[in-house]
Amino acid sequence: MTRNADFTGTTVIITGASQGVGAATARAFAGRGANLVLIARGQEKLDALAEELDIGDRVMVAPLDVTDIAGFGKLLARADEVFGSVDVLVNNAGFHARGKVESVSAEDIGRMIDVNLKAPLMATRLAMPYLRRSKRPAVINVASLAGRTPVPGSATYSATKFGLRAFGLALAEELRGGNIKIASVSPGPIDTGFIMEDIETVTDLTFSQPISTADQVAEAIVMLVDNATLDKPMPRISGYLTTISYLFPRIGRALRPMLEKKGRRTKDRLKKERGQDNSDR
Repeated sequence: MTRNADFTGTTVIITGASQGVGAATARAFAGRGANLVLIARGQEKLDALAEELDIGDRVMVAPLDVTDIAGFGKLLARADEVFGSVDVLVNNAGFHARGKVESVSAEDIGRMIDVNLKAPLMATRLAMPYLRRSKRPAVINVASLAGRTPVPGSATYSATKFGLRAFGLALAEELRGGNIKIASVSPGPIDTGFIMEDIETVTDLTFSQPISTADQVAEAIVMLVDNATLDKPMPRISGYLTTISYLFPRIGRALRPMLEKKGRRTKDRLKKERGQDNSDR
């Protein structure tokens, strides 16, 4: 597949579409001719994005919480009715309540599981009948490097992303030999509000890795629809590092102090650049 692949006539459903990676993914597919169904909880941001895309009746916005499974099922039927197909599902919506397990409320733990794991599994299941009728079917899950190696301070988030990635790999095996593409992209830190709005709460370990842009992740998502890759870490060097630390925990623990020190320096620099440094106040 080339970077300029044509998606005309293809219907792409994107969760968490109103900002960050979701909005960047919408722009990437819109520029390639796709019909879009944009899902997020906030109507205002969705409307603003639809206006920015300026693709007329090729876009449908849906203010919906991804945990509303019944609502999602109705939306699939509506998208199929309006556009004639449901072809690509991008499970991008995410929630992260940061901190050690004992400091995170039971409600927030449940919310992470519901948004990051249960919702994309259920959404994929509901989309399957439509995907089986599609000529270009794909499910792309936005996982995380935290789903490739345990991240202390993000235990539940890490667990949900491990689970989402495992689901994608297992489902790909279930569907082996068919034409439905299942893949995951696993970025490290991304320059979006998801981690940049309150840098100090993010683990030092996270910022030890190179920072991707939302556009870079969006391009990876687009490419995964047609290529043979099932599991794409970003950047590649971080994928190697997470694999080593997962397979050889002692090596991971030995490297952690050095990585955390590096991440701390990056955090301090970013906080100053973005006016989040309160050390002199």
